[in-house]
Amino acid sequence: MSMAKRTDPQSPAPHAADSHDLIRVHGARVNNLRDVSIEIPKRRLTVFTGVSGSGKSSLVFGTIAAESQRLINETYSAFVQGFMPTLARPEVDVLDGLTTVITVDQQRLGADPRSTVGTVTDANAMLRILFSRLGKPHIGSPQAFSFNVASVQASGAFKVDRGADRTRTVKRTFTRTGGMCTRCEGRGTVSDIDLTQLYDDSKSLAEGAFTIPGWKSDSFWTVRVYAESGLLDPDKPIRKFTKKEMQDFLYREPTKVKVEGVNLTYEGLIPKIQKSFLSKDKEALQPHIREFVERAVTFTTCPDCDGSRLSAEARSSKIAKLSIADACAMQISDLAEWVRGLDDPSVAPLLAALQRTLDSFVEIGLGYLSLDRPSGTLSGGEAQRVKMIRHLGSSLTDVTYVFDEPTIGLHPHDIQRMNDLLLRLRDKGNTVLVVEHKPQTIAIADHVVDLGPGAGTAGGTVCFEGTVAGLRAGDTITGRHLDDRAAVKETVRKPTGALEVRGASAHNLQGVDVDIPLGVLTVITGVAGSGKSSLVHGSIPAGAEVVSVDQGAIRGSRRSNPATYTGLLDPIRKAFAKANGVKPALFSPNSEGACPTCNGAGVIYTDLAMMAGVATTCEECEGRRFQASVLDHRFGGRDISEVLAMSVTEAEEFFGAGEARTPAAHRILERLADVGLGYLSLGQPLTTLSGGERQRLKLATHMADKGGVYVLDEPTTGLHLADVEQLLGLLDRLVDSGKSVIVVEHHQAVMAHADWIIDLGPGAGHDGGRIVFEGTPADLVAARSTLTGEHLAAYVGS
Repeated sequence: MSMAKRTDPQSPAPHAADSHDLIRVHGARVNNLRDVSIEIPKRRLTVFTGVSGSGKSSLVFGTIAAESQRLINETYSAFVQGFMPTLARPEVDVLDGLTTVITVDQQRLGADPRSTVGTVTDANAMLRILFSRLGKPHIGSPQAFSFNVASVQASGAFKVDRGADRTRTVKRTFTRTGGMCTRCEGRGTVSDIDLTQLYDDSKSLAEGAFTIPGWKSDSFWTVRVYAESGLLDPDKPIRKFTKKEMQDFLYREPTKVKVEGVNLTYEGLIPKIQKSFLSKDKEALQPHIREFVERAVTFTTCPDCDGSRLSAEARSSKIAKLSIADACAMQISDLAEWVRGLDDPSVAPLLAALQRTLDSFVEIGLGYLSLDRPSGTLSGGEAQRVKMIRHLGSSLTDVTYVFDEPTIGLHPHDIQRMNDLLLRLRDKGNTVLVVEHKPQTIAIADHVVDLGPGAGTAGGTVCFEGTVAGLRAGDTITGRHLDDRAAVKETVRKPTGALEVRGASAHNLQGVDVDIPLGVLTVITGVAGSGKSSLVHGSIPAGAEVVSVDQGAIRGSRRSNPATYTGLLDPIRKAFAKANGVKPALFSPNSEGACPTCNGAGVIYTDLAMMAGVATTCEECEGRRFQASVLDHRFGGRDISEVLAMSVTEAEEFFGAGEARTPAAHRILERLADVGLGYLSLGQPLTTLSGGERQRLKLATHMADKGGVYVLDEPTTGLHLADVEQLLGLLDRLVDSGKSVIVVEHHQAVMAHADWIIDLGPGAGHDGGRIVFEGTPADLVAARSTLTGEHLAAYVGS
């Protein structure tokens, strides 16, 4: 019957509303995109592939997601838009068929010390309401259970003007009960300064007792103000100071003193150190200062709240023998079971919502976390999955979900679960766009868009559009490498020693004893949450000369670029200065050589309140960032702006030979090329780099370090299949040069290439934290005794 209707010539034409089943992009030119035009099917799963730097994120995030967000923001009133982030329209000719975009990216969750997994996902907010309703004894509103709210009391009077000389005085008393622990102010830890790192108490001030970096004995502002203040005896050893002298020396409030006729401010040593060193961002400090701060400051668990951040009153109120601190410290999978056991009709909707949130954690593979885990300690992949939680149970349909490598940090065993979630979102009638490198996820795509062919200026075009089968048959880099399989190493290197870890119990580790071999490539594997990072970052003995390269964000403004971050600009500036007989500062766009009109930014920013700000190229320097007189100075036939516009590969050739030969610059450029960043331009702002590019930039800067042990946290993050081979070559070169390399990794090609594998598990959270295998990759494949062994055996096809 229905078939007859469908073929009936009298049947009505398709409804006009059903014709919008494509997202059309024409003429996209964001970043390195070169007039890209594609049509993406709606209500399907589309995967974007291509080498790192080919333009995937520029197309998906910088064009489609950015324009959708901008159009949504424009639906609000001008007053509301004034409070929202302003977004400029992406450089694109036509964007048609857009739907509301929900972006789930890899940006780390804020590392604010007060931010936890519970506060980020609203689970804490629901628990606080639950305890304020059912907790015995009742101590107050939900605020009484919040570690971010302090208890306050205030009383006072104010005048109310009634006009015509009539005023009335009103007295008010205000109290608010908060749950914050007063000792640590809701942080869970208290900091202490180790005085032995600040001075040698067997010496006097005149003998140079201070051991603080940069405090020279003749410095007027630091050392001499203490010795000549008149408050302390400069010739008496510090250990012989009286109680009052010690109080003045360490804690005295700022006091005006006269030293050689000059008025100076004397301040106790502890507050002075806190202001000059501890109030600054540790990452921004010079390496020797950072090392001093790490030595001198110790963080210990708050003794009053035992690290729970909550006051004694908040911890005294309980439901079924559990306080809110106990609930937040539980593994989420256990907490979900506890909530399931509560049954009270008065809070039934709240219990149902809390249950849904906690079950989503378990479903997405994060059941091993606890709600009190600081959000800054989550890996990029964990942070992305935490953001997904609020969308899993959503009833919204016809939404576009945009994911940035959702499989980061996932063991091959967990990728299948992530694939199921992506398909579930699609099957609800949503458009799912995924930027991805893993073949397991590319395989489930309905539609594939492959960008390339190269990276940076060599990319930005669509090389292939179609099905996964078409990609395999096509002659693109991704298609050729999709079925790559690494073979297990036949011969492995012999260790030259071992790092002994004994009784490791950080986080979920269960008293682990292990010898990590040195002088070889060691890979540490295991499902997400099995304790890999806890073992590597939390248990390796101090003083082991370890260089750690993690996925933490690189700090830098839009003025920072690969040349400034790696220190490459210093030898380049010196070479220009020497060749032209002028000061090196002239060749810095942030110093004397900056264009006066745009202050060396290259663009002029115009703030338009709630409208998107406009960045226009500076007319004076035409975006070159330097004064015209600076560009008259040349080196090797190029001016400084032309050098900053070069790619790493071009610059390596330029500074490697001929009249521009600069060995110091060439060495840094070689390291950048080694880690696969040959396509980056020297002056590209750091803010435009992807997560994988940032990690490889860090690796390049650390390759010259003296440390003998390198610890890498998932170096394949953001790497295309074709680039993994280059990374393996780099790891081999590091080991062959006498370094020990320890890699936390899920990629089977890296596992197969290892000399030694340490596998943690068998599960996550309290089901993990034990060593389930130690040995060579060949033994792991032969034994197939663990989840990693099974997946590696399947990968190498044995």
